[in-house]
Amino acid sequence: MAFPPRQPRGNFNPRFRKEQQQEHRTNHMIRVPQVRLVGDNVEVGVYSIQEALRMAQEQALDLVEISPQADPPVCKIIDYNKFLYEKKKKEKEMKAKSKTAEVKEIRFTPGTDDHDFDFKARHAESFLKEGNKVKAYVQFKGRAIMFKERGELVLLKFAERLAEFGQPEGMPKLEGKRMLMIISPKSAKKKKETAE
Repeated sequence: MAFPPRQPRGNFNPRFRKEQQQEHRTNHMIRVPQVRLVGDNVEVGVYSIQEALRMAQEQALDLVEISPQADPPVCKIIDYNKFLYEKKKKEKEMKAKSKTAEVKEIRFTPGTDDHDFDFKARHAESFLKEGNKVKAYVQFKGRAIMFKERGELVLLKFAERLAEFGQPEGMPKLEGKRMLMIISPKSAKKKKETAE
C-alpha cells in the first residue's frame, strides 16, 4: 500500500522558514480578517485584508504589519525592502553616535623638548576631535622624581595648549613614579559657545 507524500511540517516548510526569518509580516503572511491602514498614501481607516492587499498591489508596494498587537493590527503600504534598508541605516547611525570613547595615552618626561611636546600635542588634538579622552602622564625615572614640579608644569602647559579641544578632569596628580592628568573632549555645543 502506497502512502500519500507527507506535507513538510513546521521548520521544514520553506514558506514557514521565510516567515520565521522576516521581522514583520507582509502581504499574504497577514492572516487576520481586518487591518487598520495608516500612512501617507492611503486614507486612514479599517479595511478588510482583501481590500488592503488589493490597494497595496495597485501601488506595486507591500502591505506591512507595523503593530501586530493592536486590534485590528496596524498596517502600512510601503516598499518593504526600502523600509528595512532605512531601518538598518538608522540603527547604524545610532550605533556610530553611541561609539564608546577610548582613552589615548600620551607620555612625557620631565625634560620633554619643545619639538616633541608640539608633536604630542598635535596627536592629542586629533584624539580629542574624534571624541576620545587623553590621559597625559609624565614618567619619572630614578631621581627625576625630585623634579615633580617640572612634570606638573609640562602637564599644565599641555592642558593649556589643548584648551580649545578639551578640558582637564582635574589637576595633575602623582601616582607612584608618574604624574597624570586626564583631558576630556569638549562637546560640539560647548565649542560653539566658546567660539562666539
